Amino acid sequence: MKLFLSAGEPSGDLHGSNLIRSILARQPNAQITALGGPLMRAAGADLLYPLTDLAVMWIAQVIRHLPTFVGVGNLAIRHIRTTRPDAVVMIDYPGFHFAVAKRIRDYGVPTYFFVPPQIWAWKQARVRKVRKYFTGVLTSLPFEDQWYRERRVNTHYVGHPYFDELARQQLDPVFLVDQYARPGTRIAILPGSRNKEVTANGEMMLSAARKIHAARPDTRFLIASFNDRQANTIRAMLPPGLPAEIHTGRTPEIIELAEMCMAVSGSVSLELMFRAKPTVIVYKLHPFYRLVALQMLKAKYITLVNLLAGEELYPELLTSRDESDRIVEIILDWLNDPSRRQAVTDRIVALRDRVARPGACDRAADYLLGTLTQPLRQAA
Repeated sequence: MKLFLSAGEPSGDLHGSNLIRSILARQPNAQITALGGPLMRAAGADLLYPLTDLAVMWIAQVIRHLPTFVGVGNLAIRHIRTTRPDAVVMIDYPGFHFAVAKRIRDYGVPTYFFVPPQIWAWKQARVRKVRKYFTGVLTSLPFEDQWYRERRVNTHYVGHPYFDELARQQLDPVFLVDQYARPGTRIAILPGSRNKEVTANGEMMLSAARKIHAARPDTRFLIASFNDRQANTIRAMLPPGLPAEIHTGRTPEIIELAEMCMAVSGSVSLELMFRAKPTVIVYKLHPFYRLVALQMLKAKYITLVNLLAGEELYPELLTSRDESDRIVEIILDWLNDPSRRQAVTDRIVALRDRVARPGACDRAADYLLGTLTQPLRQAA
């Protein structure tokens, strides 16, 4: 069996690697070629191109890299035309994948979305492309599955693969013990995984931290950094005298240690829910991009946890200005009223117990392999 997988962002590389492992556990001789990143390569894929190196946002960045995108798309099409894989599986990254999927139609190769793009939130008209170019969608969220079905898209609900990763996480006990031994109320700052997110949101989050510490000197702050470059960016922003530590590659431990958090909107909200942490969600944009986002946004909330809950369980701020005072107000309310914080935590736990079901990659692998081998069984 031959499969072609494609992922264009670090999160997609993670989910793709776990799906590859699930497939190979069931079909050890499967030949898997991919556009992706180092995790997919390590899981057993023959990496055709490191597409995750092109994880960009907004139209200006896309235009700048357009020749590269075209070249990688042509490379993928040549491979698919020559090898005729049994199926193509695409993970999010809609702009690039819609363009490639349209061309794959000419070769009759079944094409699936795994962790589909959130077009129900931003660009609902794109559902026509999904219906036209894709054989089916392996959906991640209950309301998402219903949304696609109502628009005549073939779906199979598998759950969110992020919970697979969370269930397997091994936290560093030495780091945890050391942090627990230190005095102070721990508050996590999670400024995002993209450099531009850190630059846009870091100063506001650190300003909020300074004001929180002024009101509650017993607080201290643990800041998660995705890489050393981001750590240096944050370090340059640190207010003098703020009791804060920057740690690279320690996001799971920092979330576990935190009594509450402030975080940039993204899939990290699912990890915050998994560990039942009250959190303020922020996302700061240039005023023009915020206006565009508000015009495009069709969902009631920007945070996955709130969408799953059907309410603003995590206060969220999609803004183009300094909202540090609002962040401070929410955090201090939780700090000064433990019963209010506990009530929020209890609601998070109830939601987690209802939706955080691991095994999505195994279910996706079972569905894909079962679907692809079904015609062979019928012919026999």
